[in-house]
Amino acid sequence: MTETYPPPAGPSGGVLERIARLNGDFSDALARVGEQVIGDPAVAARSTIVELAERSGTSPATVTRFCRSLGFDGYAALRVAIATESGRAEAQSNNGWQVDIGREIRPDDPLDRVVGHVLTAEITALQDTAASLDLDGVARVAEAVAAARRVDMYGIGGSALVVGELHMGLHRIGIPAWVWNEVHSALASAALLTREDVAIGFSHSGATVETVEMLAEAGSHGALTVAVTSYPSSPITEVSDIVLTSATRANNSQSDVLAARHSQLLVSDALYLAVAQRRFPRTVTAFETTAHAVAGHRKNAASDVHMHGPIAGKPR
Repeated sequence: MTETYPPPAGPSGGVLERIARLNGDFSDALARVGEQVIGDPAVAARSTIVELAERSGTSPATVTRFCRSLGFDGYAALRVAIATESGRAEAQSNNGWQVDIGREIRPDDPLDRVVGHVLTAEITALQDTAASLDLDGVARVAEAVAAARRVDMYGIGGSALVVGELHMGLHRIGIPAWVWNEVHSALASAALLTREDVAIGFSHSGATVETVEMLAEAGSHGALTVAVTSYPSSPITEVSDIVLTSATRANNSQSDVLAARHSQLLVSDALYLAVAQRRFPRTVTAFETTAHAVAGHRKNAASDVHMHGPIAGKPR
């Protein structure tokens, strides 16, 4: 059964990011309101409900429905959230940051502008992910992974890189984890899963056919299925028991694509650390054992084990 989670109420959830992500799932009328807000957040924050309705070619009642679909009690709360987020962006701009998140990087852009643009996109995506991440969902997945007989993880393309990171971390602390990015092998493995197992699928779009198929197969054999995606209404969520959402600005620029991947990594790292916490004694033993196994291939290895500790992060 697919579980959905209500949107966070208030500005901390990244209201503009949420609108950009969910606007494609709204009705035409609600989507027109969303387009007006995204197009010029500062104007939307200053507009009355009647003015926003007129600009979007809708009605005040539609604007109210739009607000409630985002988890706000009414238009006043939405205006405060937009104003707060717009003010934060303006402050960053005054500090010399590039905040035009959807802007394409041009061939003649100086390198400092490129770096500033990428940095801003990634920081924004990470902040939005942290603000909206379902921590109860992360905890539930961590409990299941820590106790699982076996954990299968699926990812194609860019998502395969994120899956590889999580696999490395879980494997080093003694979790029986496998990673699959080829559909035939993945389906064969998924067919052997049971109710004692967990299957995790990473897909930024949530529409990668192979990943959806892998996760569906695992679920059909009783495994707990988990989706990590940027789109909570995408196909992968229909075959998932728990959905963990990473943030995206829903743009096609290369910096925003990279930012979406780093958002996935934040979810992955949070899950890894939550699992390590729940197996702390075994984590300590496994981490020290594996660290000593490779000590002869690293300089200053003995001090490195004690400096970083057993769950500070995935060892490199």
